[in-house]
Amino acid sequence: MAREFQRGHKAKISDLTPGTDLYVGVQIAGPGLAIDISCFGLDVNEQLSDDRYFVFFNQPKSPEESIQQLGTQAGDTESFRVTLDRIPAGIHKLSFAASIDGAGQMSQIGPGYIRIVAGGEEVVRYSFSGSEFSTERALMIGDFYLKDVWRFAAVGQGFDGGLAALLQNFGGEVAEEEQPAPQAQAPAAAPGFAPPPQAAAPAPSFGAPAQAQPPAPAPSFGAPPQAPAPAQAPAPAQVPAPAPYQQPVHAAPTMAAPMGAPLAPPAPAPYGQVPPPAPAPAPYGQQPQPSYGQVPGQQQPPYGQQPGFGQQPQGYGQPATAVPAAGAGLAAALQPYKEAPTGARWTPQNQQLMRVDLAMGGQAVLARQGSMVLYQGKVDFSYKGAGFAGRVVGNATGQEMQLMRCAGRGQVFLAEEGAHLHAIELQGDAICVSAENVLAFDESLQHEVRRIEGHGIPGGALFTMQFQGTGTVIVKTHGVPVVLPVTPTTFADSNAIVAWSAASQVIISSQVRLRRNAYPGHSGETVNLQFRGAPGNFIVVQPYEV
Repeated sequence: MAREFQRGHKAKISDLTPGTDLYVGVQIAGPGLAIDISCFGLDVNEQLSDDRYFVFFNQPKSPEESIQQLGTQAGDTESFRVTLDRIPAGIHKLSFAASIDGAGQMSQIGPGYIRIVAGGEEVVRYSFSGSEFSTERALMIGDFYLKDVWRFAAVGQGFDGGLAALLQNFGGEVAEEEQPAPQAQAPAAAPGFAPPPQAAAPAPSFGAPAQAQPPAPAPSFGAPPQAPAPAQAPAPAQVPAPAPYQQPVHAAPTMAAPMGAPLAPPAPAPYGQVPPPAPAPAPYGQQPQPSYGQVPGQQQPPYGQQPGFGQQPQGYGQPATAVPAAGAGLAAALQPYKEAPTGARWTPQNQQLMRVDLAMGGQAVLARQGSMVLYQGKVDFSYKGAGFAGRVVGNATGQEMQLMRCAGRGQVFLAEEGAHLHAIELQGDAICVSAENVLAFDESLQHEVRRIEGHGIPGGALFTMQFQGTGTVIVKTHGVPVVLPVTPTTFADSNAIVAWSAASQVIISSQVRLRRNAYPGHSGETVNLQFRGAPGNFIVVQPYEV
């Protein structure tokens, strides 16, 4: 079943489909409107540094044919073939946009969408309508962008100018003959909206298998089956957004693994104040400085205090307790990497590896599928479904988690892509974490999708997961995060925020209006999250944007 994206949702292409030869279909139309659909191949600075990667009706493909415009087919107003593994290294983003040629504005369009099809099967769709816009004459619909791996983002951003202004915004140049009055361009513009001359040739090769399909391996790329009637391409059912959750006020949770045999830590600084600079790391074999999460043999300071994040993180393989000097040999070389037992349920083995002892507490753990790297003892792994309603809500909000259930009497080691792992222990309170940043949690915790209202974007909203109760949540971050107290002027990038106290009030703040985006050179920091709340509330931000 295809995933339904809302504006602002992002995902790795590899999470949607293993294929890299993709069909992109766009449906957008309005009474009396002539609409151009094009693709901009942008460099790392989001500029059109090479005009050959502006794919539109007069230039239907890039030089190496990694981006091809296919024309109208399968119920789509315009379609493209994108071969991700053939895109040159200099291209970091593919921006799909629509612009009105002539009179009209985007508020006049009907229901539309952009969808991705792999091997003839639709994997994701982002739907929009004219009610989300006003006087804009162009629309940036969706992006493929390269950040370690290729990803897809549902943009839905209106733009005041037409195609020429959109091209200039990306650093392109408009030819002089395009500047005269529209009367002189009208005869030339009319043929431009017919399907490209080459579209009829490649279309059959990308169609779904027909009656006389040759017995060959399934192609990696396939456009959806050609529909003889509109009934073959129905619009997706609109899933109503969940009602805003009425959040009670809770105290800030404690971010720490369960207590081991604590040593006396230095006196913590008052909440919100920056502690003295951390001392240099101890020499090898001596007790290191505490790192984020609980280091075995030490007590974690209360969550929200700055020293846990400001101190030098513990290096991978550095022993958590003092190791006596040993001679040369294999045993001495491997001594720093031995398991760190603490007698606690959750124990960080290092910054990227977390161990849970299922025998302690007697309850199961829900973890992200594929996150187990090692286990000892008798452990049963089973699929944990979200149910029909859970799948619908997860697809509609982008907060879907593919989970497995770990139960039994043994130890399970969890990790994912070398991300830093942090244990957040809840004691009857609540915390909000994006589903993408959750690795595992105790089954006893209650979790649900929470809606963040978007007052700065027409029809916009974001979603997050809220965890509440007694238990531990394992949060993963890129790099060492920072915890900041919430003040009236606290803003965070929605792509860098990891978690925040559930009692905080969150508002989507737009500092750059849509009209200003018509001018090139804007900062790109158009939408942020503003946090408000009483003293004691906090946010957790990672040094990385998803």
